[in-house]
Amino acid sequence: MAHQAPMISIPKKATEEVDWTTPIRNQIAQSYGESPDSYATECATLQRCRQDAVRGAGSDLTARDLLYKYFGQLELLELRFSEIRVNFPWRDAFTQKLITQTSIAYEKASIIFQIASTHSSIASNQNRSDPEGLKRAFHYFRTCAGMLTYINDNFLHAPSTDLGREVIKFLVGIIMAQATEVFFEKITDEKKGNALVARVAAQAAYLYNSLSEEVKEFMGKGIFDRNWVTIIQIKSKYFTSMAQYYKGLADHAAGKHGDSLVRFTLAETAAKEAQRTASTFDSIFVTQMSPTLPPDAGPTIRDLTKAHLALCTDRKAEAQRDNDLIYNAVLPSPDTLPVIEKAVVATAISIQDVYGAPDVQKVIGTDIFIRLIPLSVHESASVYSEEKAKLVRGEVEKAESAEVEVKSALEALGVKEGLNRFKSIAEGGVEEEVPLEVRRWREDIQVMEEREPAESLIGDLNRLKEGVRNELESISRDLEIESKDCEAMRIKYDHLWTQAPSAALTKTLRQDLKSHYGALEAASASDQQVSALWDAVKGDIGLLLSPQVEDVFRESTQAGVGGGGENLLDIDIGSEAKDVEEKNKIGNYVEEIDERLGRLNKISHERGEVLRDLKEKIQSDDVSHLLLLNRRNSAVEPTLFAAELEKFRPYQQRLAATVHHQQLTLQEITTLWKSLKDLAGRGPGAKKWDEREKRKKDTVRRFSRARDGYMEVRDGVAKGLQFYHDLTELSGVLKRNVKDFVSSRTAERETIASSAETQRRLTLPAPSSGPPPLADKPPRPPPPPAPSLDSSFSAMNIGGSGPASPPLPPTNRWNGVTSPAAPQSYSSPQPPRPPSQYQPQPQSQYQPQQPSQFQSQPSYQSQSPAQYRPQPPPVPSQATGSSTFLPPPPPRPSQPSYSTPSAPPQDPYAGLNLFSAQFSSASNQAPTSSYASQPQQQQPSYSSPPPPPPPPSQYGYSQQQPQHQRQPSYPPPPPSQPSYQYQQPSSPFPPPPQQYQQYGGAQQVQQQTPFQGFPPPPSQQPYNQYSQSYGR
Repeated sequence: MAHQAPMISIPKKATEEVDWTTPIRNQIAQSYGESPDSYATECATLQRCRQDAVRGAGSDLTARDLLYKYFGQLELLELRFSEIRVNFPWRDAFTQKLITQTSIAYEKASIIFQIASTHSSIASNQNRSDPEGLKRAFHYFRTCAGMLTYINDNFLHAPSTDLGREVIKFLVGIIMAQATEVFFEKITDEKKGNALVARVAAQAAYLYNSLSEEVKEFMGKGIFDRNWVTIIQIKSKYFTSMAQYYKGLADHAAGKHGDSLVRFTLAETAAKEAQRTASTFDSIFVTQMSPTLPPDAGPTIRDLTKAHLALCTDRKAEAQRDNDLIYNAVLPSPDTLPVIEKAVVATAISIQDVYGAPDVQKVIGTDIFIRLIPLSVHESASVYSEEKAKLVRGEVEKAESAEVEVKSALEALGVKEGLNRFKSIAEGGVEEEVPLEVRRWREDIQVMEEREPAESLIGDLNRLKEGVRNELESISRDLEIESKDCEAMRIKYDHLWTQAPSAALTKTLRQDLKSHYGALEAASASDQQVSALWDAVKGDIGLLLSPQVEDVFRESTQAGVGGGGENLLDIDIGSEAKDVEEKNKIGNYVEEIDERLGRLNKISHERGEVLRDLKEKIQSDDVSHLLLLNRRNSAVEPTLFAAELEKFRPYQQRLAATVHHQQLTLQEITTLWKSLKDLAGRGPGAKKWDEREKRKKDTVRRFSRARDGYMEVRDGVAKGLQFYHDLTELSGVLKRNVKDFVSSRTAERETIASSAETQRRLTLPAPSSGPPPLADKPPRPPPPPAPSLDSSFSAMNIGGSGPASPPLPPTNRWNGVTSPAAPQSYSSPQPPRPPSQYQPQPQSQYQPQQPSQFQSQPSYQSQSPAQYRPQPPPVPSQATGSSTFLPPPPPRPSQPSYSTPSAPPQDPYAGLNLFSAQFSSASNQAPTSSYASQPQQQQPSYSSPPPPPPPPSQYGYSQQQPQHQRQPSYPPPPPSQPSYQYQQPSSPFPPPPQQYQQYGGAQQVQQQTPFQGFPPPPSQQPYNQYSQSYGR
């Protein structure tokens, strides 16, 4: 085509600066509760994106891409900030009026108008003489129409004229007419059929005729350029002429010469009108007045119509001549001619199709505010994630079920265990002689034996046991010796011996000793069991650790009793060839089953790989962007989820295929295995194999029992060693306690023995009345000096701390008889003995061990020897008893109180069963603490030594014991009086040995304090419990 018809382009809108940052920051802080500062970069990017799109951009492809990007970001921004309010100032494209709106929809409509304007400009400026330019022009006219149609369909109540429905509709008509015009140019260049060209031209003429009628409504409103109206009118006549011209050519070719001549005439008439209007337009066209038209629009349209008019005139003359000379066809009326059919060749391309193209999505790029996800999108994404999780769980369950199925099938058939057997039968060999589990037992036992041999552990156990036994026997001997020594001294000194018997004091110690012995005996029984078990397994353990264990298994796996020279398979003993053939068959079956098992492993591996790929794909799948785009339409979620889950369909199909192939392989293995068992499961070879396996299993069980017994022995020995270590420690504690007890008792005996010797010398002279003295007694020594008597009786003084003036003698307080005066033989005092002769009483030895409340009590060791200085002799005639010299104790009379009780038991421990629980619980305290604590209970301040005792013939003193206890002013009578059997707590000396049974009385139990020389022995409950568990 020599000339291109000028095309109309839509003018652009103008705008001013817009502040996106502040409203977005406020919306983020209010609606999302996040820090706006973290989105400062995104706000700046959006601001720069708008400036690039609407400020200074041209009408080329670059401007198109910038507008594409900004509109795409606006769409995404509106999904997050639908209620945002920003001032958007835009000028009308036709009236240039500035209109400002705060709705983001106004901004979107304006941007779409800008895109449509850019598309129309790109299409108008294409070189349509080039086929590619022609295609681009046709495409961009259609996309421009789609953009404008989107404005009319989605934005109501336009605030500006350029966005009004009628205006947009008129603009869409212009663009569609021009698109049809471009298509007309394309088919004429391609020399398409005249009928088709006529139909396309008729469509273009129809569109332009409609526009020429519609434009009349806008006349006088100053909206459109007047040159647009002229161009539309010219093209309306032009394409009417074109339609008639090409239809005439078609009729001429069809033999309708009359119709063709009439159409040529109509075409010439319309071309003349178009030519006349174009000539006028060319004369008045000013480029600056119509920037939306090409600069050469006037000359171009003039030349185009002129050339067409000449073509129509020539063709009409030719048709007229031919009809006159040749055809002589009757010319029909123009009104009776058939109407030319129109062909709709141009349709609008929607905005969804434009933005759905990958190139446009690439231009838009990623979402600027991709980090800002609305809560509703999160909820929808969670629903989709659950759908994905269900899919994964279902596939995982199928895969696990398939794995369990193949494992169960193989175990039910016994393929893995039996295949080695048939393989050995086919090869004629044997398996590994020593099983793996036996080798593992051997290694474990070797490691334990290298670290701690069992024999040495048992030796250590026996040594510890003997050590404990010897120590307990030593403790028992020490207690027996101490008890015998105490009783020997008691027999020797008779009633002068005041040390308490050992039986009550050692009761707890003996109980501990007995408990230790019991634990030791129970442990010994367990040791015997361990030793018996070790003797039973020692031989097999030694064999297991020796190199001969391989010979044992080799002998157990021989095919026959006499050796292993025969084959394992003797299907037909008489035919070796048959044996070889049978072995080959078995070998083939084994190879085929092995191949199937390998196939199962490959299937399982492939299933695992596919499952892992599926999990990774699902993990990386994110539909938040799609959900954000479809946020306004909640009903689309199920359809969207189903469409997105289809992405994982190939993985599901691959997993299903693996399950199918696995089932086929299992069926093949089952068939082959049954055939193999039928073939090789009969005959002497299989029987010999079974016998060999049975002997091998018996050998394995033998070593398994030995290994279990060995572990039990080591466990028992370890418990025994721990037990004996604990028992050794406890026995050591008991031994130290016994040693302390024996030492304390020994020191006490020495002190009491010294004091008893002194008392014996004082009481040797016999009185004039009383029983005859004992035979073979040494001669009576001279009477001790008065200080000796004072010091001796001062030890018995439980009230005073030193000698003072004596009180009146006790007159008939008990029996109405005043105590006699001292005999004349004690009138002259003897020289005082050195203070060393007066050793402290045995009770004072345990004074430091008494509780703190008794520490302030003065002891006998702290008294000065000056207290024992001799006093002037008393006058014999004084009956008041004021003399400080005490009469000598009367000789031992024949006391009825000593003869009435029964004879004392020969065994000093015979009366132990008489002791109460209270005495037993207190037996660990010092036996003499009652003597030390008694003075504190009866400690009135005495200023004189005690009065002389009553005569020995007065036995009523024992009957007045309560009265005596209420009168602490008088000391108790001397130890020779029989009444002391009831007054032992108030006297430092115990009763005679004939009164041993008195120790079990209630009065003695209440007044005797436990031994405090050492702590009580530990309890034996842990030994009994441990020994019982160890004994088991």
